[in-house]
Amino acid sequence: MDARGWREADFICVTGDAYVDHPSFGIAVISRLLESLGYRVAVLAQPDCRDDRDFIRLGKPRFGFFVSSGNVDSMVSNYTVALKKRSKDVYSPGGKPGKRPDRALSVYCRKLKTLFPDTPVIAGGLEASLRRFAHYDYWSNCVKPSVLMECKADLLVYGMGESQTTEIAARLHAGENIRDIGNVRGTCILIVSTDTPFGGRECPSYENVRSNKAEYARACRIQHENQDAVSGLMLKQRHSNMTLIQNPPALPLTTAQMDEVYALPFMRACHPIYDAEGGVPAFEEVRFSITHNRGCFGDCSFCSLTFHQGKRISSRSKQSVLDEASRIMRMPGFKGYIHDVGGPTANLRHDACVRQAQKGACSDKRCLAPSPCPNLSVSHAEYLDILRSLRSMTGIKKVFIRSGVRYDYLLLDEDESFLRELAEHHVSGQLKVAPEHCSPTVLELMGKPPIEVYDRFVQRFEAVSQSAGKEQYLVAYFISSHPGSTLADAVRLALYNKNKHIKPQQVQDFYPTPGTISTCMYYSGFNPLTMKAVYCAVHPHEKALQRALLQYFLPQNRALAAEALVKAGRRDLIGRGKNCLVDAGASSRFRPENRRKKAVPPKKRSASKR
Repeated sequence: MDARGWREADFICVTGDAYVDHPSFGIAVISRLLESLGYRVAVLAQPDCRDDRDFIRLGKPRFGFFVSSGNVDSMVSNYTVALKKRSKDVYSPGGKPGKRPDRALSVYCRKLKTLFPDTPVIAGGLEASLRRFAHYDYWSNCVKPSVLMECKADLLVYGMGESQTTEIAARLHAGENIRDIGNVRGTCILIVSTDTPFGGRECPSYENVRSNKAEYARACRIQHENQDAVSGLMLKQRHSNMTLIQNPPALPLTTAQMDEVYALPFMRACHPIYDAEGGVPAFEEVRFSITHNRGCFGDCSFCSLTFHQGKRISSRSKQSVLDEASRIMRMPGFKGYIHDVGGPTANLRHDACVRQAQKGACSDKRCLAPSPCPNLSVSHAEYLDILRSLRSMTGIKKVFIRSGVRYDYLLLDEDESFLRELAEHHVSGQLKVAPEHCSPTVLELMGKPPIEVYDRFVQRFEAVSQSAGKEQYLVAYFISSHPGSTLADAVRLALYNKNKHIKPQQVQDFYPTPGTISTCMYYSGFNPLTMKAVYCAVHPHEKALQRALLQYFLPQNRALAAEALVKAGRRDLIGRGKNCLVDAGASSRFRPENRRKKAVPPKKRSASKR
């Protein structure tokens, strides 16, 4: 600021992540966007909450603070699903944990409101987006109010924030009071309940959803039914004598707007102050990658994308993607490999159907599951054209797709050109796919297709890989103890994997994160879409049993897997038969009470006692 002759910044962007100037990091996009609009922008990354001086060293901004806890909810960043402190934070320098506080968004905003009470504070990012309504908080095992109640910010931005940021900044610059900026799409405000506007739709109150689980499920359904920019209504939720107002979602960015965002002058690097600590690990995952789309109409129940980015697809133009590839080729360390051309779902480039642009995404059905909608528009032609052009650029050796593909959508394409070229050119030995489970009940609750669809994809992928002369493998991801999954379902999945010769190396125990339909099921015991009761494994030991069954072949899991089989009434799977999952003798040896004590040799007598 001194070097630029600034006496003050117009806006200060606060983040719980280390500062990486790359379009995969939300605060980089917002700060570069504000800069492109002519504002003086400063970034305060990972401030030390124990010292007020860290928050005041950039001074008081002229217009306000934009605050985010980072790319990931701070509690997910800080804790494993087993509620243990993480040993690594990939969004911090050197991967060292402890740089961000628990519930960072609330901590930062409250601190700023204390130090700068008259300066607007705007909360945003994923933590704000997913916690904007009253929500179940897994880490405290209770229903918490809207984060806007706790963080004391003046305004909350939800979803991807470019449009909201542009309008808020312009209105503050024009001299408008932050308390009068209450009608911006994609934002939430708190007002005194007596001032609640007419219209829209009201969710069950915080007090109701905290005391009644069925009411919690009904609130969840109302919220998810109104997340489309075309059809979504204004939503209201009482919190004692205050009311949370959610304005309708922001319109998805057009292709031209997406191109403008990704053309901003990102350095595509970590800030140099982190060099001594080895940089920021999360940056290495995206250093040579390109994001070409946003949104996902896959609509998986356990995924936060629906509640954050929405079902509508925004995509960049071909030229914009090629221009970014040219910039990547000039980066230090580039060796000719584009690591990914993807996004939330790599092979989704356009809206699911023509109807979505006119009437919005359907609020009462999914596009792909349990069966594909007959109105679904299926084509990989545009995406394939981009990949072919990237491959032909001088200096690029390989272009990979690592962010995953929606295989059920891929199979609907009658033209197999994309599948063939995917196998021939864009897989680095392994392709990540996510069948998640094999139980029909669990898959339906997840919003995933039947397992037979995955089986067909495996056959086609192996066939085209063989035709291309490639020895390639699918890396399948599974979730254990998802709502609806019983021990019998976990046994079924273990048998499926055994029969298919799958030994998953990575298994994700279901993590109840705010804002998802699956988390609503986990807490309330109801499927909010149908209001039918759902079985949920909530006890840590049962969750451990289900997880162990998915990796029954690991020695350290055999005792738990055997216990799970006994409880599921499947003793027939314990033994040495070809269909058995656990060896009876081996499982008993791994029980702590059956471990032989190590023999201790008798002490030698000293020479004097001889």
